[in-house]
Amino acid sequence: MTTTIKDRPIDKTDTGAIFLLTRLLEHYSPSREEADVAAFSVETMTSLGFEAHLDSVGNAIGEMGSGERTLLLLGHMDTVPGYIPVRREGDRLYGRGAVDAKGPLAAFIIATARAGPLPGLRVVVAGAVEEEATTSKGAYHLVGGPRPGYVIIGEPGGWSRITMGYKGRLLVDYTATRPASHTAGPHRSVAEVAVDFWKGIEALASHHNEGKEGLFSTLDPSLRRFNTVESGFEQSAELTIGLRLPPGIDMGALQRQIELVAVAGTVSFRGAEEPFRAPKNTPLTRAFLIAIRAQGGRPTFVVKTGTSDMNVVGPRWQCPIVAYGPGDSSLDHTPDEHIEISEYLRGISVLAGALRELA
Repeated sequence: MTTTIKDRPIDKTDTGAIFLLTRLLEHYSPSREEADVAAFSVETMTSLGFEAHLDSVGNAIGEMGSGERTLLLLGHMDTVPGYIPVRREGDRLYGRGAVDAKGPLAAFIIATARAGPLPGLRVVVAGAVEEEATTSKGAYHLVGGPRPGYVIIGEPGGWSRITMGYKGRLLVDYTATRPASHTAGPHRSVAEVAVDFWKGIEALASHHNEGKEGLFSTLDPSLRRFNTVESGFEQSAELTIGLRLPPGIDMGALQRQIELVAVAGTVSFRGAEEPFRAPKNTPLTRAFLIAIRAQGGRPTFVVKTGTSDMNVVGPRWQCPIVAYGPGDSSLDHTPDEHIEISEYLRGISVLAGALRELA
């Protein structure tokens, strides 16, 4: 049975921080199954002095302090599927979401509680739903509300690193259908037709990437799904291809190029997110530089080849924004997902320092 905060209080100490993350991990919450962890998050934030509630789409919202400026710390509660038994081994805490992204969300909650109400600054912690789905339902709901003054996205990057941008995304679904035929006959199979489409996408990306340097500037395709079905009279093949998009790409032009490649089948598009890169010279980044150095770190700026809720809110709000969170992002979505507790605790200290500096 999952232990709740009624069995043991969660406080602002390091022990309480570890206990909070452990309990969050014990609430298994793949996308669209966040209700239990959301209720737990609201209960926890309330106990730590937040004004907390669930919003209309299921986001867990906690507010601390008041003022003319608003800082939104936007994390997410959902994970990819695949339960990992929650356990501690030395300095490592294992569990699905330990780095992506319950570790950063727990750090947001504890750091805000430690900083307490700050003069002139309203701090809002949001645990969003469906970030790991293509819907980003929680972030899209929030972006329809008031524009905050600053945003921190809760994603792992390491305690001394500040993430300034993410590549975009486009998912391509391809379907080809052919009359059934004998494999010894002259006609190409529907599977071969689908492979031709995949090769065409690879060629399109290769052409785009000529002369480009660095992964953040390249168009990167990945084959996500390949399925063939045959009845007595018809063969069909279905592909799903994921594209990671560099800054400056024309989404509409790219889609038209893909449609030209798909001469032997049909395509549809979904999950489109524009790439986004934030400016470095803002009060928010300066607050992080000071806070990281105060913990003995050498701050570095990075960009990521994946996507996050920064792609949703960054272009629409156009306010100072970074992504920050403890944890090794190479462990995202893996069977070995874990966070080093020392890294997690240091990330909390950085966040609390950045909040005080910003205020």
